[in-house]
Amino acid sequence: MTQVRDIMEKNVITIEHDKTVLDASNILKEKEISFLVIMQDGKPSGVVSERDIVRKITAEDKLASQVKLEEIMSKKFKWVEPDTAIEDVVQKMLNNNIRRMIILHDGNLAGVITQTNLTEFLRSKILINGTIENIETEKN
Repeated sequence: MTQVRDIMEKNVITIEHDKTVLDASNILKEKEISFLVIMQDGKPSGVVSERDIVRKITAEDKLASQVKLEEIMSKKFKWVEPDTAIEDVVQKMLNNNIRRMIILHDGNLAGVITQTNLTEFLRSKILINGTIENIETEKN
């Protein structure tokens, strides 16, 4: 059974909780990513996504350089351990209508898994299964 650790992204881009939304937006743009993990005292304290910025800053016509991340970040983020089965992560993401899951090991940030990671994993599995079926068909 495949576990989260097998497909998670280990190099997670983070930002400190006391930075501004503008700081976060610049990192999102520069790194071409859609969310950041917010850190406080070396531990994850929340997440912020492009969607959060659009809904909580842009749509409310706030100045991104004057709003601290801790004011708009999602503090109740979902997470799993690295040894969690992929099927369990998919179910948790579907049940909670979320696109990404933080991976914690002993309370420390270990990685992140996204819909893109899961899609790539599924595509690989489908291709491998298709190849096996073709080989078995050719043998018969």
